[in-house]
Amino acid sequence: MPLPAPPLPDRWPGGVLDRSGAERDVDGLLDRARAASDTRVLVVHGDAAPVRDSRLTTVPVTSLSQVREWAFLGRAADGGALLLAVVEDETGIVLPPDALWAPLRAVGGDLPAEEAEILGTAVALAGWLRDAAFCPACGTATVLRQAGWSRHCPNCGREHFPRTDPAVIVLISSADDPDRVLLGANAAWGGNRYSCFAGFAEAGESLEDTVAREVCEESGVRLAAIEYRGSQVWPYPRSLMLGFRARAIDDDEARADGDEIVEVRWFDRDEIGAALRGETAVQLPGAASIAHRLIDDWYRERS
Repeated sequence: MPLPAPPLPDRWPGGVLDRSGAERDVDGLLDRARAASDTRVLVVHGDAAPVRDSRLTTVPVTSLSQVREWAFLGRAADGGALLLAVVEDETGIVLPPDALWAPLRAVGGDLPAEEAEILGTAVALAGWLRDAAFCPACGTATVLRQAGWSRHCPNCGREHFPRTDPAVIVLISSADDPDRVLLGANAAWGGNRYSCFAGFAEAGESLEDTVAREVCEESGVRLAAIEYRGSQVWPYPRSLMLGFRARAIDDDEARADGDEIVEVRWFDRDEIGAALRGETAVQLPGAASIAHRLIDDWYRERS
């Protein structure tokens, strides 16, 4: 019988937003929400939304004129509707004083947990609303349904929903020293930033097999004690990152693949702590990412 997954750390966002999914099938939901005085609108342009003092900033419906797509995100604590407005150009939108457009990558780690979840959901849904307007089966323009959460093809009758692609990300500890972890420098980052190893699950592959395959391909390391730690929405463009911890079987196997990963390196706990505090030239993942949380949680276990 498999062991239960360890509990998620309290700092990992998720499960706070009241999505009120049953309401999506209510006829005229979006129209009524746009007419209600207590409705709040989160505007998304690309992967950015208005932020002020590390808090999401909403705008009234009346301040928006050029909206590409509307969607129902859920209900706020006071019962008011929370809507998503996807816009092509943010220049015509008047934001509250001191509010600025900020991308999820930059501010997700600074927002309260419930707002990080809202922004991640909004960016993921906005990407699908922008990019999936046509039926992938027959090419016909689709019709939005379920308050922005599904598309119906009037030609072939198929129903389409926002895609989520599962991807694993894993922090590897040493076979011999629990105070060391292995990180890799990705070629896409110019070799200047070190992070956990990650990759997409392939068809017919379990998550554990994905972890073992990706790590072996990128670093040459075989793994033991693969343990699930938690997940995070990462809408770049539509990933669900599934975080794992694992232990290397042989530290000496570590080597970069030379293609995607240009360098692998073992770090001790003191080096990780210094990097997290910004005291060294070593760059770690930003606070918005699950990679940062995997590293930070490991560091705090014995700090």
